[in-house]
Amino acid sequence: MGELTFGVPTLFGLESLCADEMRRLGLEEVKAENGRVLCRGGLADLPRLNVNLRTGERVLLIMGTFPAENFDALFEGTRALPWERFIPQEGQFPVKGHSLNSALHSVPACQSIVKKAVAARLGSCYGLNTLPETGALYQIQFSIMKDTAVLMLDTSGAGLHKRGYRAQGVDAPLRETLAAAMVMLSRYRGKDPLCDPFCGSGTIPIEAALIAKNRAPGLNRSFSAQRWRCLDKKLWMEAADEAMDREFDGDYEIWGGDLDPKAVELARHNAQLAEVEDLVRFDVDDARTFHWGGLRGRVVTNPPYGERIMERREAEELYRAFGKAWQKFPEGWKLFLLSSHTEFERTFGQKADKKRKLYNGMLKCDLFMYGL
Repeated sequence: MGELTFGVPTLFGLESLCADEMRRLGLEEVKAENGRVLCRGGLADLPRLNVNLRTGERVLLIMGTFPAENFDALFEGTRALPWERFIPQEGQFPVKGHSLNSALHSVPACQSIVKKAVAARLGSCYGLNTLPETGALYQIQFSIMKDTAVLMLDTSGAGLHKRGYRAQGVDAPLRETLAAAMVMLSRYRGKDPLCDPFCGSGTIPIEAALIAKNRAPGLNRSFSAQRWRCLDKKLWMEAADEAMDREFDGDYEIWGGDLDPKAVELARHNAQLAEVEDLVRFDVDDARTFHWGGLRGRVVTNPPYGERIMERREAEELYRAFGKAWQKFPEGWKLFLLSSHTEFERTFGQKADKKRKLYNGMLKCDLFMYGL
């Protein structure tokens, strides 16, 4: 099939981390853009990206890019693409997408045009007037920005943040891709203790354990493209084997605490599903009196913001008490704390050494970094 182009959307602020991951996997022409990373690779890289990426949201196969200022251009541009290389006669090919700053702004109308164009192309290839669409799913996505259309096939299915270990989250859960990014930004390598005193359903400690163990996050789940006929099943097995060969064994000091016993119970359950229960410890604990022994380590955490779960004032009181607890830590400790609260530094009682803008879903946050 030759070289393919992949597009991996990310949460804003995580593009460079995802690009680094792709380079480590040996992908070529890696290019970070706003909200996505592009790269080139072969068919075998499609399973590798899905199985290994920690900070990407999904793996899209880019079919083509062309100007689309009107419906005719969208239809002809879509019909000109080689859909039959991937979608067999019985494949289901629903269409979804979005349009920004373009003449073609009606998404339902664009969906309908793209669907007709792909159906016309496949119908003429397979000699059928009506396509059965009874087989595997080949989800088509389009993006029209500034009158340029990008047509893609989604290879992932459920987003890559759905690792398969979170049965059900607590209120306002942290997305797994963002939790992994926070651990990566803390430069955690599994040597020092890593603690999360606001652990909720355990996402940050679990992602830290997967990173320490170098365990691929996609090993316990399935992907849309596993049912694609054009992709040999062997490629998925090889991607999983390659990932498992790179795992480490070791003893790690990874801990999560939360005031809510139900959250702690759920965190333990999730750690079992992720197969890292032997690497992470969870306890019912109060972040306001949090302390840990040892001269060095890191705290990576996502306390309540006072937007959804708690009222602002309660959140501020919590930050103030946690700030006092943090002051008792030795100089060798580092703190990486995510919050959308505009007054966080003032209530915590200390200015951050560094801040990095990140998005938790659509919520604009800062990762406040201390002890750098």
